[in-house]
Amino acid sequence: MKLVVGTRGSKLAMAQTNHVISLLRDRFNNIDFEVKVIKTKGDKLKDAPLAKIGGKGIFVKEIDEAVAQGRVDFAVHSMKDVPTKLHRGLVLAAVPTREDPCDVLISRGNKGLDELAKGSIIGTSSLRRRAEILHFRDDMVVKDLRGNVDTRLRKLRQGYYDAIIMAKAGLRRLGFEENITQELPLDVFLPAVGQGAIAVVARETYENMPILQAINHRESFFRVVAERAFLERVGGGCQVPMGAHTSVRKGDLLNIKAAVFSEDGSQRIDAEAAGGFDEADEVGKRCAEKLLERGATEFLGA
Repeated sequence: MKLVVGTRGSKLAMAQTNHVISLLRDRFNNIDFEVKVIKTKGDKLKDAPLAKIGGKGIFVKEIDEAVAQGRVDFAVHSMKDVPTKLHRGLVLAAVPTREDPCDVLISRGNKGLDELAKGSIIGTSSLRRRAEILHFRDDMVVKDLRGNVDTRLRKLRQGYYDAIIMAKAGLRRLGFEENITQELPLDVFLPAVGQGAIAVVARETYENMPILQAINHRESFFRVVAERAFLERVGGGCQVPMGAHTSVRKGDLLNIKAAVFSEDGSQRIDAEAAGGFDEADEVGKRCAEKLLERGATEFLGA
């Protein structure tokens, strides 16, 4: 049997795809895999700020269309790139064990966020990270930074930025963990919905669905379900600064903490909810409702 996998061509996308293939090979030794690289809108528009070119979906749309049309058997995505409403006929088939979702600081001079001088230039392409930085330290200058991991690290070394903020998971998957200056605390820097998780997407009617489901990690899956339900209820996607973090305690008690920020980071509204895995979707929605009741609609343009 041969399965065709759709993915982006970046080093991180390929690393994630190869990780999924490795997990599948560990369980099924009679399957061959072909990787089909598909260029997305986000890959073609390399310089424009993400929030201005379409937000969520710009790194997955063309790949998911290939899945829906049967040109590839399944797709591998970074979960945080996947819209809450999947392409018609597609489902989230599996979520392998999630990496640490935290953000990290990488700085010249190995200085932590508290140690950086006033007016230091911080690079990020994320509205969420921009707001969180300015909420924590409003004397920083935040400038847009796009490109793959190599490109971002090179721009930092070349002196365009004093520090940059990235996801720990991506650095770990590419073997760049030694560049990390500081892991940013989750209570201050809530990650993006789905950060650190990999999405395996397939057709709802896919005949080999049990093969993909074999690599699903139950805890990671339901954490992602709660976070995505939160995002869908709140709305906004990449256009609004917000973050969420889930954790599990007492076996299957799921907890979600979330926050929405004003664009300049001056205001922050927090909420929290908890419940069992069997109500993960409702847990996320309850957290969203609390945020909306506390005034988040002001930041959402509602």
